[in-house]
Amino acid sequence: MRRARTWLPGLLLVTPSIILIGVFVYGMLGWNFRVAMTDQHDAVSEGKFVGLQNFIDIWDQPRWHLSVNHAIVFTVVFVLGALLLGWLLAFLMEKGIRGEGTFRAIYLFPMAISFVATGIVWRWLMNSGTGERAVGLNRLLDWFGLPQWQWFRDQDWGMAAMALPAIWQMSGYVMALFLAGFRGVPEELREAARVDGCTEWGVYRHVVLPLLRPVTLSALIILGHISLKVFDLIVAVSGKQIITDVPAVFMWVAVFDSNDPAKGATIASYIVLSVAIFVIPYLIWSVRKEKRS
Repeated sequence: MRRARTWLPGLLLVTPSIILIGVFVYGMLGWNFRVAMTDQHDAVSEGKFVGLQNFIDIWDQPRWHLSVNHAIVFTVVFVLGALLLGWLLAFLMEKGIRGEGTFRAIYLFPMAISFVATGIVWRWLMNSGTGERAVGLNRLLDWFGLPQWQWFRDQDWGMAAMALPAIWQMSGYVMALFLAGFRGVPEELREAARVDGCTEWGVYRHVVLPLLRPVTLSALIILGHISLKVFDLIVAVSGKQIITDVPAVFMWVAVFDSNDPAKGATIASYIVLSVAIFVIPYLIWSVRKEKRS
């Protein structure tokens, strides 16, 4: 009983959360994978077990290839853009500027807005109207005498433009991560590098940046999993158009428009697996790091 008093209260405290997570997270994931391995291609049939056939057949559909390509382009532009902009903002803030708290709040404010609200605003900013019909960014480009763009309606660069609202929303969060990393580097290490003859850029290159690798990895994981399952931003900006189709939108169309639960579950399974590719290695690395420390 004495031993139980040390661990039983904590177990009772977390047991409801464990049960809820087990049922509504991992239980739902298991149910989704079960549906994905059936031939339930309508809303009424039970569906028979077909194994991995749906996972193979979906690669024969051109729309799936298009949505995957769009997701890759969106992920690359969004992740790199948010990392670079967040790092640059943190670098400038780390140098010390007047009104730092105000600027920090301004940069972080977009995170308080949902992707839906962001998408509605940026849908107007990225309106593809030109000439006298130009509004938003195209009006600004016209005012400066620069070429106007089709933005998310462009066949080649549409998904790159679609990443701009996401970069705007998440770069402040990345800035906060990097700023904490910058402030966590001991000043003694910087001074020692300067004494050894390092320039200011050399201090950042050889001392500060290597110490920011864990922060960079964390930001990469967070941004990567957000981009792979993006849905609300895409729908808020362009709706369910083929030109900006991504796996999450394709999944919605398959389940609710085409009434094909098996196909939708298959797409959802691929999204889960792609997110796991980012998250699981990070968790393994974190556990090993804690053991070494």
